[in-house]
Amino acid sequence: MQRQQSGGYTRAAKGTAGFYAEIPAFSDFVSFTDPAHYRSAPADWLVVIADIVGSTAAIEAGRYKHVNMVGAACITAVLNAVGEVDIPFVFGGDGATLLIPPQSEAPVRVALSGLQRLSERAFGLPLRVGLVPVAEIAARGRAVRIARYGLSAENSLAFFAGGGIELAESLIKGAVDDGRYCMEISDGADDPDLSGLSCRWEPLKSSNGVMLAILVQALDRASDSAGETYRTVAARIMETVGGGADAGNPVSETTLRFRWPPRGLALEARTAATREPLWRARLRVHKESFFQWIANRYDLTIGPLNAKRYRTELSLNADYRRFDDTLRLVVDVTEAQAAAIAAFLDEQNAAGRVAYGIHRSEEALMTCLVFSLEAGDHLHFIDGADGGFALAARQLKAQLAAVKRS
Repeated sequence: MQRQQSGGYTRAAKGTAGFYAEIPAFSDFVSFTDPAHYRSAPADWLVVIADIVGSTAAIEAGRYKHVNMVGAACITAVLNAVGEVDIPFVFGGDGATLLIPPQSEAPVRVALSGLQRLSERAFGLPLRVGLVPVAEIAARGRAVRIARYGLSAENSLAFFAGGGIELAESLIKGAVDDGRYCMEISDGADDPDLSGLSCRWEPLKSSNGVMLAILVQALDRASDSAGETYRTVAARIMETVGGGADAGNPVSETTLRFRWPPRGLALEARTAATREPLWRARLRVHKESFFQWIANRYDLTIGPLNAKRYRTELSLNADYRRFDDTLRLVVDVTEAQAAAIAAFLDEQNAAGRVAYGIHRSEEALMTCLVFSLEAGDHLHFIDGADGGFALAARQLKAQLAAVKRS
């Protein structure tokens, strides 16, 4: 199955199922705060939240790559379940946020229930999943608005605004209404189709010294005030890291490294074993990755893989900047730039404008979703190594709790 837009696939569809494909993509990242880029989600759609329970403990035990792989698998399972329906999504490191139309609810529930069982059985990571109707979010005074940020001619990312995602998370995690929207695991659910999920690249070693994972939430949620806050914060960070359109991108010719056999081979084979025996999956991934290593080493074209073009597309299609009611960034910076960003965010926090979390590492992790090399149809999920967003979230949550107490 060839997909035409990662993060929002442009296909013909009937009724509300085609609304996301009709949203024009914007290309200037800092303009993600412009309300003109956003469209309200149809009332009959559902917000899907999936996250690993106890992800922080798993990361502290050194299992951050497993956590990222399961988080990316949440997106892969849903995309393969909905087929030709165009859906937006955001990768969160230890989970994902997606939006689906009502006709996709049944297959998505089946796929995610299967993933819950697989995650627990294969990785020892319990996965929490919930679905909340957009109409319910609206009835509680929040909105789900969606924009499409263009990465390249073939790929885009979905951005979410309006406070609805935050409310959905509260409803699913039990902070509101005792978690009645949380989905139960179905007995006997089959493993989901995780075709396209891959993790063959080595961790991305910072070319400047620090891979900085950043989470920022505006404290004043009024749309005009929040928009101005996010615009100020994003512009300042981008200016600090260099100001160019691709400033701070962790994925570059300098940071990309491919070895054989890949260290992530066992993880990829385990997810591929949902559709073939594990021994066959291991053999296939060994073989494919060997030819990929040869192609990258000598800049060759082997089958559908044009190594030089693919590396260029990797950089373009990296999701190191995203927004889902929280600004999420992973940027490759110097020590001085990291310190300047932290100092600026401290000032914004002290002024009561934002809560934030940051996590420093020497590397970033990249988990890949590849549907068609020929069509350039691939997207690459970025998180900081050694914990990334999950550990940055601890600082963010502590600051939010302090605001509630004050």
